[in-house]
Order: sequence, then structure tokens, then C-alpha cells
Amino acid sequence: ISTGDDNVALGQAALSTLTTGDNNVAVGKGSLTLATTSSNNTAIGYDALNANTTGTANVAVGAYALDATTTTGYLTAVGYYALSANTTGTENVAVGYASLIKNTTGDKNTSVGYDALGENTTADENTAIGYYSLNVNTTGAENTAVGSYSLYNSTTGNNNTAVGRNAAGANTTASDNTAVGKSALSANQTGA
Repeated sequence: ISTGDDNVALGQAALSTLTTGDNNVAVGKGSLTLATTSSNNTAIGYDALNANTTGTANVAVGAYALDATTTTGYLTAVGYYALSANTTGTENVAVGYASLIKNTTGDKNTSVGYDALGENTTADENTAIGYYSLNVNTTGAENTAVGSYSLYNSTTGNNNTAVGRNAAGANTTASDNTAVGKSALSANQTGA
């Protein structure tokens, strides 16, 4: 560190390349290893925020959380592998094991639950709360799923709302549907 202030590093290679970044906390082997001018980041766990170079205001708690993020900011990942593949997606929140694990460039997604939005790659503005909710979504945008397995099979559908266990669970590509209640619209697959 040449001019960086108020940084904390604990663990092998933690913050090892930082030159001018301020207010970073890195705890765990490989956490914030590639950070050079990053500021206001918190990385706790093995390889948490490992590839981050200049991204700011990120929080990664858990092994491999946000470990592919390079220059992006305003991300929160809590859980083993949470937002692990994220490269440039911004303003995402992932809480839970493998939550938003495959997201790369999708923005403004909120995922709470085991593997919620797990297959999401580039889709934006989805909310998934519950075990496996919106799990196989890849590019569908502006969906809301609340409840275990809600909108589970939706891959490319947009603007769907599902509240309840398995609500719209069979939906694959349908858009603009609302399902409220356990297994509501559970057989609908492609109808809009």
C-alpha cells in the first residue's frame, strides 16, 4: 500500500496488491487479493472478492462470494458461492448458498434462499425469495417469486409474479402472469 488509508487485511494474500484504496476489510486467504485502487469493500471468507481490482462498495461474506467480480460496485453477497460468477453485474443482492451463483452481467436482482435465481446469467430486476425460487431463470426479467420453488422452471419469461410454494412452478417461457397461493398456475408452462 502506497497511499491507501484505513484498510484491514488478515489472511494469506489478503489485499496484497492494494496501492491507493481506502476503507477496505479483507479477512481470509485470497480475499480482495487483486484489489489495486478499490475502496469501501468488505470481503470475509476464502477468495471472497478475489478478482476485484477497482470495484467499490461491495460486501462479500462466504467462501468464493463475489470471487469473479472485477470492476463493479454496489453488490452484496452473503453465502458460500453467492454471486460467484458475477463479473460486471451491478446492484445485486444475493443471500444464501449458491444464490445468484451464475449471474455474470445481470443488474438489480435480489435473491434470498438456497440456490435462488441460481441459473440467472444476464437477466435484470428479478426478485426471488425462497428455496430454489426462480432457480432456472436465465434471461427472464422483472419477475417476482416468493416461496419455495415459485417460478422454479421459468427460463425466459418476463413480468411474472408468483407468491406461494410452487406458484407458477411449471412456467417456462410464459410472461405477464400472476399466481398467488400454493401451486397456483402450477401447470401453466407457456401461456401468457
